[in-house]
Amino acid sequence: MFDAVRNNKKVAQIILALIVLPFAFWGVESYVSDAGGRGDAATVGGSKISLQEFQYSLREQQDRLRPMLGNANPALLDTPELRQAVLDTLVNQRLLMVQAVKAKMTVSDAQLKQFIENVPQLQDNGKFSRERYEATVAAQGMSKEMFEARLRQDLVMQQAMAAVTDAAMPGRAPAERWLATQLEEREIAETILRPELYAEQVKLAPGAVKSFYEANRKQFETPEQVRAEFVVLNADKLAGQVVVSDDEVRKAYDAQAAQFKQPESRRASHILITAAKNAPAAESKAAQAKADDMLAQLKKSPGDFEKLAMQFSQDPGSAAKGGDLDWFGRGMMVKPFEDSVFSLKEGQLSGVVRSDFGFHIIKLTGVRAEHVRPFDEVKVELATDLKRQAAARKYAEAAEGFTNTVYEQADSLAPVIEKFKLSAQQSDWIAKNSAAVPPFTNTKLMTALFADDALKNKRNTEAVEVAPNTLVAARVIEHRPAALQPLETVQATIEKILVRQEAGKIAAKQGADMLTRLQKGEGVNVAWGPARRISRANSPQLSPDAVQLIFRASVGDGVKAPVFVGTEMAGGAYALYRIDAVKKYVPTDADMPAARALRQKYAQVVTEHELMSWIAALKTRHEVTINKAVLENKDK
Repeated sequence: MFDAVRNNKKVAQIILALIVLPFAFWGVESYVSDAGGRGDAATVGGSKISLQEFQYSLREQQDRLRPMLGNANPALLDTPELRQAVLDTLVNQRLLMVQAVKAKMTVSDAQLKQFIENVPQLQDNGKFSRERYEATVAAQGMSKEMFEARLRQDLVMQQAMAAVTDAAMPGRAPAERWLATQLEEREIAETILRPELYAEQVKLAPGAVKSFYEANRKQFETPEQVRAEFVVLNADKLAGQVVVSDDEVRKAYDAQAAQFKQPESRRASHILITAAKNAPAAESKAAQAKADDMLAQLKKSPGDFEKLAMQFSQDPGSAAKGGDLDWFGRGMMVKPFEDSVFSLKEGQLSGVVRSDFGFHIIKLTGVRAEHVRPFDEVKVELATDLKRQAAARKYAEAAEGFTNTVYEQADSLAPVIEKFKLSAQQSDWIAKNSAAVPPFTNTKLMTALFADDALKNKRNTEAVEVAPNTLVAARVIEHRPAALQPLETVQATIEKILVRQEAGKIAAKQGADMLTRLQKGEGVNVAWGPARRISRANSPQLSPDAVQLIFRASVGDGVKAPVFVGTEMAGGAYALYRIDAVKKYVPTDADMPAARALRQKYAQVVTEHELMSWIAALKTRHEVTINKAVLENKDK
């Protein structure tokens, strides 16, 4: 796995995505020790998932979903269904870790280091960047030790999954049948009978508007609203209050000298003629002969290396760059390749080198001797790290005092502002159960803001953690209760709603009558749209229900085209479809890009199904207990 990382950077990108997903964050200590005791969210084979882990994952998932919801009700971000999905994911991950530990799967320090240094997002101009790495770690609000422990855990989990996913084999016959259904094409024309076409035929009954108003009073209420004053305590702001002296930075440098030691690294280019480790002898012999011929050419014209690499190398990652592999250290390449590189002198050409990937011709293009990064090069980096550490300590010390102060002196935020040198901020009007801007996107803070203690007693809210290392306390400065809008104000709106509803009924009846007559073969004046071909895999501007209806209709085998189908649509419209012809998928279409993509999709679906079936089997081996209370009690 790790030897291939250099030659398959996409793997690294996928793993990097995994490590920043909120669901991937639980500590190793929570697996090997009993950290929970009371109030655990779940237990998996004796390993406890603490309530804190669950709440952290829930909050991170809510933060990810919030931009997708736009102005939707924030309450949608704290439903029992979302909580169940978060907990299910944590349980599945814990099952994978239990299985990995049982199978004695491990990731060594060297493998972890190699993986981190080869992640493209952690590189600058193709070289591992410690600055980028530390910024990534800092963005997660973790120490490097915690980050690397969790990354190691993710890599072990990937090994556990690979045992199943690598063995998944989608059957050819069912894949072909599925492909045939997805790529069958039908030529259709459509017409949509929209409610607005029948609006003039609608005559509302006397009193209909008032009856609708009385039956739907909640719909016409202006929501309860508040304006709030609030203060924020977070580690980032405290970092601005921290001063680190040059002496402290120098002492830290001296104490961590080993950390800044850079081992020897080399830069090389190669030409690769691929041949798998277990390739047939004839194939390997042909690949080696091709590499031998290329080596002979290079010995005659060494300056042609870059040109020949771009033309003939079969390594897609480096061929376009003239074979350049950039800088790397020991332990980052497969052994035969590494041994050759570290035996060459700068500018020297290797012989043909065999590895599991094929046959290489290598040119050493640079050597960096082992060295220690000088103080001037790292002092800014060190000072930033020291400030971050000091701010984290300061935040930990301040958090309890902040929480106590807003609670004990609850009639004002002034004491906490003065004590911690914070700035007061004011919100715009915030509507209850409606969209808001941070920090009031946090459900717990919104609940506290609209509680009786804040509204009637004018007390501070409790200090609420709205993000890692971020506490917020607020107080209401102005309040507007919910109010029913007068009938006169909303009458025109109600009339439009009722007219559309009645017009939709007319459209549906008209459409159903037209469909019946068309299916009987009667002449019907229909304004059909232009004919177009669709498939299950490609049916733009059609709802899934419409696609299912069209492809469920019998055409051919004694049923003559055209065939007519119809259905009611969301919003009161009625759609009619004319099916004129069917084009079956045939095997000669196998080279279509769509067919290739669907084959991959089918294989992915089969692999995911195998993985989830395996995880379900693990649940029968390792007892899983869920604390149902955490799925419903938002304040627990």
